[in-house]
Amino acid sequence: MMQNLAALKISNNGRFLVTSGGQPFFWLGDTAWEMLHRLQLEETKQYFENRKKKGFTLIQTVILAELDGLNSPNAAGHTPLKNNDPKQPNEAYFSHVDQVVSLADEMGLYLGLLPTWGDKFNKKWGPGPEIFTPENALSYGRYLGQRYGHWNHIVWILGGDRIPENEQQREIIEQMAAGIAEKDQHSLMSYHPNGGYIASDIFADASWLDIDLFQTRHQKGFREYRFTRKARKRNPIRPVIDGEPGYENIPNLLNKWNFQRLNAADIRKSAYWNMLSGAAGHTYGCNEIWQMHDGSTDPKFGAQFSWKEAMDLPGSAQMGIMRSIIESLPWQEMVPDPNVLAGFNWKFNPLRLAITTADKDWLLVYSPAGKSIRLSGKVFRKKKRAVYWIDPENGQVKEVKGKYRPDFTVPDKNRDWLLLVLSEANAKKWNQPKSPKN
Repeated sequence: MMQNLAALKISNNGRFLVTSGGQPFFWLGDTAWEMLHRLQLEETKQYFENRKKKGFTLIQTVILAELDGLNSPNAAGHTPLKNNDPKQPNEAYFSHVDQVVSLADEMGLYLGLLPTWGDKFNKKWGPGPEIFTPENALSYGRYLGQRYGHWNHIVWILGGDRIPENEQQREIIEQMAAGIAEKDQHSLMSYHPNGGYIASDIFADASWLDIDLFQTRHQKGFREYRFTRKARKRNPIRPVIDGEPGYENIPNLLNKWNFQRLNAADIRKSAYWNMLSGAAGHTYGCNEIWQMHDGSTDPKFGAQFSWKEAMDLPGSAQMGIMRSIIESLPWQEMVPDPNVLAGFNWKFNPLRLAITTADKDWLLVYSPAGKSIRLSGKVFRKKKRAVYWIDPENGQVKEVKGKYRPDFTVPDKNRDWLLLVLSEANAKKWNQPKSPKN
């Protein structure tokens, strides 16, 4: 079978993702958790087209979905399992999954595929029911690995907004991972915990855990970089990704009566805070899209639009702009470097962050709240520099003219900015970012 997408693997330094041909891969994900459960194939194509144009590279979705995914049928009227038995997959349901998997490859999108939402092994909240045992989890994992292991564009994500709370639940995850890996020996694997946890908090020593995914909070001002930094200190070294940050247009702290909702500025801040802390990519989320809300029935967390309307909320396009900016740099050679920042950088200010190459010939700083940027004077010694402001909202670049001093006042103090400092030689060869289409 001819495939459009190359398999993914871990970079040589363990920090990033690359294709099988060695090309850097930027994980720009979207949380379409209910896509397989609620969308028809033509609707899925419409959604994929929108995300592809905006620069997304990977779609995260769930086979046994959260919103009564066992007993409420998909758009074609099929449930995933016979008698809710993981050993009895329903061919009609999985034929639709087959079509979506094939369509994603055809359209150039990777899939972060969750075998199940977490309430199927740890109900905790949600409809459940709990259907997994270690034995049938192994069988189900084998089934998925056998059915989809020949594809290059799948990353398996276990968990589903839960952590195991006893040995049986932990063994369910271990056996599901073993079953998948038995039949699919090349796809990468990760784990999606609930909010405030990192995958390596639970499965630090698991040989199957290739990517250290975490979930933060749906909260304004939440300092996501703390999780990226913490995960990067773990051994063994793994790529680190925020697999579920705060969602665009979701009420602050998930309170649907809260008049405050997370907006595009909140989305940008969490994305740049993560990327400039050394993340291997970032996942976007939108309140209406995760649930594929049709605009009328059963809105969760105060959903206001249909998913088709919500696809064009501004934050999603700005994630594609973020990817374009980062990819215009040798980003997989850059590391967090607080030493290039001078002056007081109080964590509640909020924090400014910087990444640089080892020779400091590429330097990117993010100021999240209109605060001026003071760089170490060493940056401007010995080498001639070119300096640019980049607008993270639209990707526009403006060169800073004149003699450089360590202090830079942002063009607009009411919002966030990026400052890019290059050696004069690199400035001549820098390909400025091109914004994806809305």
